Amino acid sequence: MSAIVLGNLSCMELLSDLHDSMIKVSVQNKKRWQLAFATIYCSRAFLSLFKSSSRLTASSLDQISGNRRKISPDTSSRIVIDVVQEHPLFSDQQCGIKGDPEDIGSRQEAFGRNTYRKPPTKSFFHFVWEAFKDQQCWFVLHFPLDLASRSMGRKKVNRQFDKLSKVSNNIPVEAVRNGRRQQISIFEIVVGDVVCLKIGDQVPADGLFIDGHSLQVADGYAKMLVTSVGMSTTWGEMMSTISRDSDEQTPLQERLNKLTSSIGKVGLAVAFLVLVVLLVRYFTGNTKDENGNNEFNGSKTKVDDVINAVVGIIAAAVTIVVVAIPEGLPLAVTLTLAYSMKRMMADQAMVRKLSACETMGSATTICTDKTGTLTLNQMKVTKFWQGKESMEGRNHSVIASNVLELLHQGVGLNTTGSVYKSGVSGVEFSGSPTEKAILSWAVLELNMDMEAVKRDCEILHVEAFNSEKKRSGVLMKKVEDGTFHVHWKGAAEMILAMCSHYYDMEGNMKALSDCERTKFDQIIQGMAASSLRCIAFAHKQVSEGENDEHKRIQEKGSTLLGLVGLKDPCRPGVKQAVQDCQYAGVNIKMITGDNVFTAKAIATECGILHPNQEANDGSVVEGVEFRNYTEKERMEKVDKIRVMARSSPFDKLLMVQCLKKKGHVVAVTGDGTNDAPALKEADIGLSMGIQGTEVAKESSDIVILDDNFASVATVLRWGRCVYNNIQKFIQFQLTVNVAALVINFVAAVSAGEVPLTAVQLLWVNLIMDTLGALALATEKPTKELMEKRPVGRTEPLISNVMWRNLLAQALYQIAVLLILQFKGESILGVSKTVNDTLIFNTFVLCQVFNEFNARKLEKKNVFEGIHRNKLFLGIIVVTVVLQLVMVEFLKKFADTERLTWSQWGVCIGIAAASWPIGWVVKFIPVPERPFTSYLRLKNLRGL
Repeated sequence: MSAIVLGNLSCMELLSDLHDSMIKVSVQNKKRWQLAFATIYCSRAFLSLFKSSSRLTASSLDQISGNRRKISPDTSSRIVIDVVQEHPLFSDQQCGIKGDPEDIGSRQEAFGRNTYRKPPTKSFFHFVWEAFKDQQCWFVLHFPLDLASRSMGRKKVNRQFDKLSKVSNNIPVEAVRNGRRQQISIFEIVVGDVVCLKIGDQVPADGLFIDGHSLQVADGYAKMLVTSVGMSTTWGEMMSTISRDSDEQTPLQERLNKLTSSIGKVGLAVAFLVLVVLLVRYFTGNTKDENGNNEFNGSKTKVDDVINAVVGIIAAAVTIVVVAIPEGLPLAVTLTLAYSMKRMMADQAMVRKLSACETMGSATTICTDKTGTLTLNQMKVTKFWQGKESMEGRNHSVIASNVLELLHQGVGLNTTGSVYKSGVSGVEFSGSPTEKAILSWAVLELNMDMEAVKRDCEILHVEAFNSEKKRSGVLMKKVEDGTFHVHWKGAAEMILAMCSHYYDMEGNMKALSDCERTKFDQIIQGMAASSLRCIAFAHKQVSEGENDEHKRIQEKGSTLLGLVGLKDPCRPGVKQAVQDCQYAGVNIKMITGDNVFTAKAIATECGILHPNQEANDGSVVEGVEFRNYTEKERMEKVDKIRVMARSSPFDKLLMVQCLKKKGHVVAVTGDGTNDAPALKEADIGLSMGIQGTEVAKESSDIVILDDNFASVATVLRWGRCVYNNIQKFIQFQLTVNVAALVINFVAAVSAGEVPLTAVQLLWVNLIMDTLGALALATEKPTKELMEKRPVGRTEPLISNVMWRNLLAQALYQIAVLLILQFKGESILGVSKTVNDTLIFNTFVLCQVFNEFNARKLEKKNVFEGIHRNKLFLGIIVVTVVLQLVMVEFLKKFADTERLTWSQWGVCIGIAAASWPIGWVVKFIPVPERPFTSYLRLKNLRGL
C-alpha cells in the first residue's frame, strides 16, 4: 500500500507552511487547507517524538474540532504537539509496540486491519457476455455449449489470478516490536508499528517519518510510525473507488485470432460456393428426391417444398462454416495457460502476466544476476586484510586499538542492518546478507558493541548505498570530544581510489604510493579470483563545516582501514541448470556489480564461461567499457558477451535493448529497484521473490519465489511446454477441420448433399474442441522440449512438421470417407442410413486415434509417458463412451442407425490405421524454410 511519508519536516513546520500558503491563496485553496488539516487529524498521525506520554484530553479534541477553521501558526503548532505527545498509541520510536497477541488484537479492533475490500466477484454470466463478444461466436451463435465452455475457462483463469494476487501481495516487511527487528507480513501491520524502510521497499501503510537518511522516491532508508492501515489509508480510499480487470490478450492469442480469421475467410468462401452450387443444382432440376423424381419442377413444386429445400441448402452451407472455424483454439489456450500457471506455482514461479507463460517458451537469451540467483546469497566473511597483511589464522586482538575503534565505528554506524541481543537466542542480525555477514564478523570476532558505538557517536548525514555508487558513507560526531569523522564502505577498488593513506598493523598512517596501491590492487584481485566479494573500509577526520555544502560527504583523501572478503557459494544444481539452458540453445549472460575477477570466477564455476576461456575474446567486459562502445560496436559484440562486470542498471538496460534490436527474445532477472527499467524493457521480466524489492516485483512478469536460477530453467521448460501444447491442439483441430470441410464440400458439389449433418458436426466440435483441448492442454514438460532450438520472434505458429502431420492424416480421412460416401453401400452391403452412420462413426473414431498422434509432433513413439497422464486416458474413455451412446441410443437426435459388432469393427479398423500412417509419415523429412513462406498470402505467412 502507498503511504503519506513526511520527510525531515516536523508536523509543526508542515502545518506552519500550509497556513502560510493558505493566507496567500484564494477561497478555493482555503477549502483545500481545511481538507489537508482534516486529513492529518483523521489519519491518526500521532508520533511519539517526545518522551512524555499521557492520554489525549477531551478538551484538546474539542479545541481541534471546533477551531480548525480559525487556526494561526502558533495555535496549530501547539495543537499538533499536544496531540503527538498525548495520544495513547503506546508505541516507542525505538522499541515499537509490545507485539503480543492481546496488543495486536486490540489495535486491529480499534484501527482496523491492513487489508482492503476487494471489488465484487464477477458472475458466470459476466464471462458468458465477454465470451459472446468473441468474433468466432458470431459464426457459432446457435451453439451455446461452446460459449459456456469459453466462459468457464475464462473464469478459471480469473480465479487463478485472484489466488496469485493474494500471494504476490503477501509481502514481508521489517517492523520493530518490543525492541526487536523482525519480518512480518504486510497484512499484519497495525497502527503504532515502527516500520523500517530501505531502498525499493513498498510502503505498507500511511505513516509519519521518524528518522532516516537520503529518503527519496527510490533511495535511502528510514523508520516510520504507522498511523493508518487498510481502508483508512490513502491507498485504501483509492481502491474503494476503482475496479480491477485482469483480462489480457496475449501475443499468441492475437496470432490465433489471425489464424482463425484466415481459416474463417476460407470457410466462408467455400460455404458461399457450396450455397451457389446447390441452389443452381436445385433450381435447374438436377437434384432427386427419395423416389428418384426431380425435387424442383417449376410452378408444379409447392412453395413449402421450395422453402424447405432452400432452408436445407442454407443449413448445409452454415454447417461448412461451423466446421471450418476452429473455435476450440481460444479454449485450448485458456486451459493451457491456466493449467500451466498453477503448475508453475508449485515449481516456485508465480506468473504475474499471462503473456509471460508463452513468451518464455520463445526466449533466446537470459540475462541473469549473480548474487542470490546463481549464488545462495549467504554471505560470510572469510578473509580480512589489515594494511598489507592477511589476518587469516591470526588473533584479531593484534589489531591496533585506534584502527579497531575506527572499524567499530565504520561497521556499526555505516549500515542499514541491526543487532538484537536476546537472552534466549543470543545475538540476532538483520539486514541484507552482506550487512548481516559484516555485522556478524564485527560483533563475534572484533567484539564490537553496537549499542555503545551508537551511544558514543551522533550520525549527522548519510549517503545510502546504491548500485551506481557502489558505496555508502556516513558523517558522524564523537560525543566525547566533538570531533567530526567520515566513514566509507563499499566496493574495494572504489574505496581504494578515494584513499591517499592506509593504516599498517601497528596503527600508523602511511602514504599510499603507486607501488603500495599496486599491491592492494593485487590483494583485491586475488580475493576476487577466489570468488570472494571484496569490501573496503575507509576513514577521514574532517572539520565542522567541511561537509555542509550541497550535503555531500568528503570523499578524497581518506585512509584505508582494511579489506574483507565475503564468500557467497554457488547454489547447488545451478551449473546443471545453466547447461540445460545452453543445451536448449538459450544464451546465458551474467550481469553483476562485482569486479571482473570475481565475476569471471563465479561465471566459470557456474558453467557460463569455460575454464580455459580467454578474457580478451570479448566474452567478459565491464559496464563502463560496454556503455562507451559506439552503437555499431555494441551491436557487433553483444552476442559474444557472456559476463558483464561492474555494471550499472543502465548497462543492463542497454544490453537488453541491443539484444532485442538483434531479434532476440530476452528474459532478464533482477532484484533491485534500479533493475525496474531492464525488467520492463525485456520480453520477460523475472524478479526474485525473497531478495527482490517491491519495485522490481511490480515491474516483472514472473516472480521466482526461491530466487534460484534452477527455477528460471524450469520456467523456460514450462514456457516451451505451453507453446508446444497449443501447437499440438492446433494440429489436431486443423486435421478435423480440413477433413470435414473437404468431405462436405466435395459431397455437396457432386451429390447435392452432405454426409455429416449439422448435429453430427456440432457433436464432433463439442467432443473434439472441449475434451480434446483438455486432453492436450494438460501435457507436462518433457526432456525433449529442452533439446530444440528456441522458437524466437519469427518462427511460424504452424511449423512444417505440423503441416506434414495434419495433411497426411487429413488426406487419409478424406480418401476413406469419400470412398464410403460414394461406394460404401455397395462395398459393405448396407442401406444409405447405415452407411451415413458408418461415415459419422468412422470420422469420430479417426479423431480419437489421431489424438494419440497429436501428443508427439516429431517423435515416432506417441505412447511414451502416456501412463503418467491419467487425465488424457480418462478423456479418451469418456469420448468413446459418449460416441457409443450417440450412435446406439440417440437415433432421432443424431440421425443415426444402430451398428452391428462387425460394423463397429470396420469403423475401428479404419480409424486405427491412422497410427501406422502417423508413424510412417514422420520418416518424411521437411525443409527448414517455413511452408507458408512459399505462398504469397500475407495473412498466412505469420502462422
